[in-house]
Amino acid sequence: MTSFEDADTEETVTCLQMTVYHPGHLQCGIFQSISFNREKLPSSEVVKFGRNSNICHYTFQDKQVSRVQFSLQLFKKFNSSVLSFEIKNMSKKTNLIVDSRELGYLNKMDLPYRCMVRFGEYQFLMEKEDGESLEFFETQFILSPRSLLQENNWPPHRPIPEYGTYSLCSFQSSSPTEMDENES
Repeated sequence: MTSFEDADTEETVTCLQMTVYHPGHLQCGIFQSISFNREKLPSSEVVKFGRNSNICHYTFQDKQVSRVQFSLQLFKKFNSSVLSFEIKNMSKKTNLIVDSRELGYLNKMDLPYRCMVRFGEYQFLMEKEDGESLEFFETQFILSPRSLLQENNWPPHRPIPEYGTYSLCSFQSSSPTEMDENES
């Protein structure tokens, strides 16, 4: 036997591709902390998104974003070999919109194969590619120069501000600002 015949069979890995858009991303560097390469993560990891780099795997440089905005967790449905994602809103201030469903604080749902996730002026087109591995999954970010709602003909919804209105560029420094969840 050759080493090729003895080699382990390579499993495909489930990948969540996230195309992201925010109208102020060029001026504000909102996505500067996010790597736009594929990243392999253990399937047991709960992936958090927000502005607190000590808690969140993916951080946004924007004080309008909650310390933990939302989380994604991989799971396997009963009698299925396919891995799915569950999305949970972790923000007390801002609802998360998944397609046309609004999730309040701690509400969660199964993430569809292809969906639009929004909060404030943030837009995420999330698309899942199935894989065989139960040990790992991958994420990949793509930056969109244009609104995903217009580009993909999604029904328009007004952004949901935390309090008042959003400015195009909502922070003064290059590091996140910590705020109490009850502050306005």
